[in-house]
Order: sequence, then structure tokens, then C-alpha cells
Amino acid sequence: MPHQPASTALARFRVIDLTQVRAGPTAARQLADWGADVIQVQMPEHMRGDDTLGGQDGSDYQYTHRNKRSITLNFKSPEGVAALKKLVEKADVLLENFRPDVKTRLGIDYEALSAINPRLVYASISGFGQTGPYFQRPGFDQIAQGMGGLMSVTGLPGQGPVRVGIPIADLCAGFFAAYGVTVALLEREVSGKGQWVHTSLLESMIYMMDFQTSRWSVDHEVPGQAGNFHPTSIPTGVYGTKDGHINIAVFGGKIWERFCEAMGAPEWIADERPKSKAVRSVNRDWLNAEIEKRLADNTSAHWIAKLNEAGVACGRINHIGETFEEPQVQHLGMLRKVTSKWVGDLMLMGQPVTLARTPSDIVRAAPRRGEHTDEVLAEAGYGPEDLARMKSSGAF
Repeated sequence: MPHQPASTALARFRVIDLTQVRAGPTAARQLADWGADVIQVQMPEHMRGDDTLGGQDGSDYQYTHRNKRSITLNFKSPEGVAALKKLVEKADVLLENFRPDVKTRLGIDYEALSAINPRLVYASISGFGQTGPYFQRPGFDQIAQGMGGLMSVTGLPGQGPVRVGIPIADLCAGFFAAYGVTVALLEREVSGKGQWVHTSLLESMIYMMDFQTSRWSVDHEVPGQAGNFHPTSIPTGVYGTKDGHINIAVFGGKIWERFCEAMGAPEWIADERPKSKAVRSVNRDWLNAEIEKRLADNTSAHWIAKLNEAGVACGRINHIGETFEEPQVQHLGMLRKVTSKWVGDLMLMGQPVTLARTPSDIVRAAPRRGEHTDEVLAEAGYGPEDLARMKSSGAF
């Protein structure tokens, strides 16, 4: 079946996706969800490694590879490489996460492919970057979490380093790659030229450290673990109630006063110990203990209602099932239904950004490996005899 754009926003662009595992496929999914014609190029079944995120019928694979078409090509075959180069002639974007030496050896590096198509936006995702002392190292999410500093500020004080519960380095590298591709496509409208876009798990992870990096680079402070409490804004964190825990975030003097009133503690407003942000930070242990004493008198639901009524940010701490029971989450309609001819009906997470005129959708379930090989290569000009010959020779 020809390309079915999930949105009109990027429907005019074709993306060749050579990536595996998570970061690269995440970038490709972002582009596919906004309508780009993403051609996922995978190794033939007999050559494949562990690149399927839990198997092609698994929830992870279905989520990551929706809205794409799939072909197989054997890059050890000259005809397989030639077919890729033919696809590149009319492509707008190529995504890859090969080691630098591998893509050069195959003749599919940026210099080689941009010579075929100067308008090509060539996007690379790696563990540590395309050059430098670590560029040949294998890179994985948790390695980047550790080296980028995230694990040193995650967890309870004194607990030791803690990883984040999602593959955040992979995901952020994928998001940033998609963002870089979009910027390059916008620039191409002015210059008429493509360019090489590259990011890495390490760069993405360090960038996501955000204000923690400026605490070091500007203030020369090495931040540590703050646990469930905000490192600089007090009181903000996890607090126990009569029947569980809630998050509370108090920012600014006026909100602090409203918080005190809602807690039934107007005397805190005049008390010198929590009077300003600076002294609240110094006296955080005392203040947090006082807050929990009062919260213990009633339920989470009571305090959430009372604090929200006062304009103080707060909320439940849900497990993922409870998240989708939240009335606001149901109203937002973040889960979308798609039907796979292989595994049936699925509910998958849609995009978290709404474009009112050109919205995103999920119009195609994840493909099986090579499901669209004949279709895509025929679109590139290969006839039935060519396809039969290439298949028999092991080109795909």
C-alpha cells in the first residue's frame, strides 16, 4: 500500500531510516507521526541481529515503528547498496546510527550520499559523537545517563547513583535528531542544500541536565542528589498524607502565602524561618517536617482539592495504570487506536503536541520486516524482473 501520511504537515518529505534499537527509530517515528514517508530499512531476516525491541509483535516494537513502511536490504551485497543509493536520489532525509568506520566502509557516509543528492539531510546518532577520543566506543542509554551526570543527581541523598526509569538518553537523542532534521529542512528551503546533522546520547544527556549544568558552569557548584525534593525551590517535593503521598510545588512569595493559608498555618507567613526562599532552603528539614505533620491529618484527595482551590500546584503520584484513569488524561485523548493485520487492535500513545490545522495521527500499524520491499523498490523504478533477480541474489 502506498504511503499513508499520518499528517499533512511533513507529507512531502521522504525519510530513509537505517537505524536500529531505540534512539534512531524514535527520531524516525517523530517524523513519521507528522506525515513523512519513512522507509525503515532493515537487514534481511537471515542476517538480522537483536534489533526488534522485543519482537515484531511486541508492544515496544509496535509503538516505536508505527506509521512507517519496511524494506530489507543486504548491505553486504553490491546490489543492496546500489538500491539504497537509488532510493537516496529522491530522498529528503537519511537517518543512521552506524559506527563511523562502518558507514565509510560501506560507502554510505555523508560525503558519498550527498554527492548523489546534494539536497539530502543526513542525520547521524551515535553514543559519543562523530569525532573525538570516544567516537568509536559503543554507546548505550545507561552509559550516557551515568557519564552525562544524570545518575549523580537522581535518587535519595547518600543512596548512590540511580538510573532514570525510562531510556531517557536514547529518547532525547532521538527527539533532538528529529528536531535537527526539521531545522535543516527549513534551512534547505532557503539555501537549496542539505547538510550533515548529528547528535549523540552523551550530548543529549548533558543538555538535558539543564539548570544543573549552569549550577556548575556558572556557579561552580557540583549538584548532588536531592531525592524527591527540588534542590533549590522549597517546599517542592513528595509529601506523605494520611493515606499516601502527593507532589506539592510552591514557587514565589504569593503562592507561598496561599500555601500557608491552605495548610491552616498562616503563622508561617510571619515566621522568620520560612519567610523567604533563601531561609526556607536553609531550614528545609524543619519546614518539610512541619508540612508532613499537617498533611498526615487528612487524605491525599482532601489536600489535592484544597491546594488546587488555593492555586497551589499539586497532584497524585500515579502508577501508569492510574495515569490513564485521570479524567484530564482521558480528556486529552493521548491513546490512539490502530489495527494491525498481524496482532489486531492496539492502543498506542500519540504525539504530545497538537497542531490544530495539521494534526498527527496513527494511520498505519508497525510493519513486518520487509513487508514493503517490492512496493518501495518498484516506486524507485525497479521492475518485476529486477526484483526477482535481486531477491534470488540475496540483495534483500
